[in-house]
Amino acid sequence: KAVRIHDYGDASKLTYEDAPRPAPAKGQVVVKVKVAGVNPVDWKIRSGMFRGGLDFTMPATLGFDIAGEVDAVGDGVTRLKKGDRVFAYLSLARGGGYAQFAIVEEAEAAAMPAALDFVRAGATPLTSLTAWQCLFDVAKLEKGQTVLVHGAAGGVGHFAVQLAKWKGATVIATASADQAEFVK
Repeated sequence: KAVRIHDYGDASKLTYEDAPRPAPAKGQVVVKVKVAGVNPVDWKIRSGMFRGGLDFTMPATLGFDIAGEVDAVGDGVTRLKKGDRVFAYLSLARGGGYAQFAIVEEAEAAAMPAALDFVRAGATPLTSLTAWQCLFDVAKLEKGQTVLVHGAAGGVGHFAVQLAKWKGATVIATASADQAEFVK
């Protein structure tokens, strides 16, 4: 089963239906998806906002953040084996996370730490990557600097706070009063 779209549009275009079970090619694994994250990029692609630059062959299975267990391994895969618990950020050009089984390039997947559950793992890849890119790739944050994080209790914000502290930066964080407990 998968949640797919057959045309761009609003949420009514999402259809839960039978889908072919994927088989891994060289360097790929098939992950039995336990959790698929939902991010703004999903509805933006579904709505057709990126047409002309990011087009999908229909029917398309969206979803780019997943957590699950490796179900099958393609030739050339060396880090992962059947049964491994993994989380992954799937390529925006491919997607496929809103399904029971998803194709994952070995380089897209990371082993899940034992203390991490599937729900938290499935919500991690895109938000943590966005925070990393903002802090380190764009802002070039270094130890001893100060960073202001607006919306620090949100998906990207809470990773930005943790990553900045890990780097040794001073963090000034803002969040709504009802979310302040998450920023500490």
